Amino acid sequence: MAEEKKAAGHEGFVDKIREIAGHAHVNLPPMVVTEISDHLKVVKPSPAEATKVIKEIVDRYRRAQVDSHESVGILAAQSIGEPGTQMTLRTFHYAGVAEMNVTLGLPRLIELVDARRVPSTPMMTVHVERKLRADREAVERIGLLIEVTTLPDVATVGTVVEELIVVITPRTDLMTARGVHRADIEKGLVENLDSRSFTLSNGSGSGEGRSFQIHLADPANAPKPKKDEVVDERPFKKLLEASEEAKGIRIKGVPGIKRALIKKEKDEYVIYTEGSALDGVLEIVGVDAARTTTNSVFEIYKVFGVEAARAALILEASRTLSEQGLGVDIRHLMLVSDVMTNEGDIRAIGRHGISGKKTSVLARAAFEITAAHLLRAAITGEADELKGVAENIIVGQPITLGTGAVNLVYRPPDAEVKAEE
Repeated sequence: MAEEKKAAGHEGFVDKIREIAGHAHVNLPPMVVTEISDHLKVVKPSPAEATKVIKEIVDRYRRAQVDSHESVGILAAQSIGEPGTQMTLRTFHYAGVAEMNVTLGLPRLIELVDARRVPSTPMMTVHVERKLRADREAVERIGLLIEVTTLPDVATVGTVVEELIVVITPRTDLMTARGVHRADIEKGLVENLDSRSFTLSNGSGSGEGRSFQIHLADPANAPKPKKDEVVDERPFKKLLEASEEAKGIRIKGVPGIKRALIKKEKDEYVIYTEGSALDGVLEIVGVDAARTTTNSVFEIYKVFGVEAARAALILEASRTLSEQGLGVDIRHLMLVSDVMTNEGDIRAIGRHGISGKKTSVLARAAFEITAAHLLRAAITGEADELKGVAENIIVGQPITLGTGAVNLVYRPPDAEVKAEE
């Protein structure tokens, strides 16, 4: 009974909202209607108060609507471009993480509209599942699984030139801090070393600290060189290459994540990473996939799709502007993001993206490389229908927006009389 009464009250608010909006000739989106109804259900106002609130919302929505044939593109460009001239060019410390630099300000805005595949300072904000949020040790364990651990992080790498071997000595203190075992190091060496050029064996010591030895391949067992193949007979150079190759071996962690920092925010621990690898991080047990995010829009597009990429563009652009105290109506940013993603992928706003693919020859030529566009259009016999703004301004006729989008017909009074006769 209680549920039925609750549903009936909700339906009552919905009907009232639609009725008031209908009288004002305003077509409210279903999502807005539901949101208003949910709020009214919580506040429980009197009928008179509810009517007053709904009328005010409908009036504000009506005033916020764009007029027909409004040139929203120019408005959005001006609304973003003018505050953009006041943005600084520095790289700031990320809010709350002083140890990590991240590109903000104008360079970050340029990255977004240019649709750069890799940000100049990629980073991730990794949230953990609800049951682990307050457990620092559990979050640290997840952080160790995310952060890349290379061989020099847990062992010393040296060479014995006389014997032409690379000696890798695990350090138990570093291994304990990183949660690494000797078997992990051995697995990394076996998977990454070329067995045709090197052989791996156990060295001195015992237990977890026992060393590894990388030997250069015995020339007697080496494969015979092909005809005209140059044979490198410099074993010392090969030894140095083996040492450098060993130092770059990844023992554990997600490729692309250089560092992971843990910070407490309100009542939970959050992991900030230097580097970004969204698909790899989401596979780690304990990571909250619903709230974990990255500043790489292309990674979000690859993992979650174009709608998520659109939302990320809006969020990143809005955050970049608001961090510098610049207020831009989010609808302008939404329009730019819509244009960038409306074909199912992310396109840059520029010569290699939206502006370079306009159907109008004159509009393309007005943007960049004028002579090349005009020459190509002349050779291929391309026609311009003069439907846009730039091309109509170029030829000196009214644009097809605003008052230029309608035709005014005047019929003299005497003509009306004759028509009636």
